[in-house]
Amino acid sequence: QVQLVESGGGLVQAGDSLTLSCAVSGVSFTYYAMGWFRQAPGNEREFVAAISWSGANTYYADSVKGRFTISRDNAKNTVALRMSTLQPEDTAVYYCAANEEYQLRSYYDPSDYDYWGQGTQVTVSP
Repeated sequence: QVQLVESGGGLVQAGDSLTLSCAVSGVSFTYYAMGWFRQAPGNEREFVAAISWSGANTYYADSVKGRFTISRDNAKNTVALRMSTLQPEDTAVYYCAANEEYQLRSYYDPSDYDYWGQGTQVTVSP
């Protein structure tokens, strides 16, 4: 059974940093590309960041480029999202997602990911 479990969300102030983590089980993690997405109330789920199976390639939404960093530890089956200089507009539920690298047509499209976590809330106060 595939499981993705996010952790690390919370309430922070604008300008603060926060690191989200996603623990993955039930798959051969090293074959999987990983992505982070977020969804604010009333909005569609949007791409935040993604990382290739090896970690050699990373991808970011323009809105978070330079502030967020995605990384993975294939020995621990985890992927992290380091978020810095957080702003109120970063408030959302953050989801990690996974799919086998060879099946992924687009790192940016949530419909290309087969497996999802339950999400973790990030709230940034002004």
